[in-house]
Amino acid sequence: MLKAVLFDMDGVIVDTEPLHHKAYYKMFNDVNIEVSAALYQSFTGQSTLSICKQLIEQFKLQLGPQTMMDLKRAHFKYLFEHDESLALIDGVLDLIKDYYNNGLTLVLASSASMPNISRIFKRFALDQYFVAKLSGADLKASKPHPEIFINAAKASGHTRRECIVIEDSTNGIAAAKAAGIYCVGFQSPHSKNQNYTKADLVISSFREIEFAKVLKVF
Repeated sequence: MLKAVLFDMDGVIVDTEPLHHKAYYKMFNDVNIEVSAALYQSFTGQSTLSICKQLIEQFKLQLGPQTMMDLKRAHFKYLFEHDESLALIDGVLDLIKDYYNNGLTLVLASSASMPNISRIFKRFALDQYFVAKLSGADLKASKPHPEIFINAAKASGHTRRECIVIEDSTNGIAAAKAAGIYCVGFQSPHSKNQNYTKADLVISSFREIEFAKVLKVF
């Protein structure tokens, strides 16, 4: 029986991807590297630390990952405070309220840093619906490693068999399935070239998984 929903954030709850894209490419310019669109897309769902470590290795950079992370996060913080395009994904607030009002336990499991998660939740008043927020940036391994979803299920107070994950990225879906959790793959218009074949259910609108409907497929 479904008792908890574990939400990814970027590309599922909020469209921060354009801001992250701008922030990353400003950081790439800061450190004088050219990152292809294909390489950038392969990073979707991973933590900033993991991405920076990969870039340092691939481009043989003489910088520490913390330095690169600080550059990227400074750019993102500025954009967050000044870019008016930031908005929730269409239909997600209605879905969150629907689940909450029907007694489901909601947990956030995102690769974003906790400061960024807190900014989003404060800006859109989401804390009232969630019992816990987990940041993959605080973990040793990034998605597709299952640790964040294993921990999120524990934070919900329910078994993994009683949970579902909503994800929009190849890495996030792989992490959910490696954790042994039913995964809904959301084909977000903001996440390009992602692989949804491992998802148990693939949707393009949150209306497809309203509470009454999701009970029929879970």
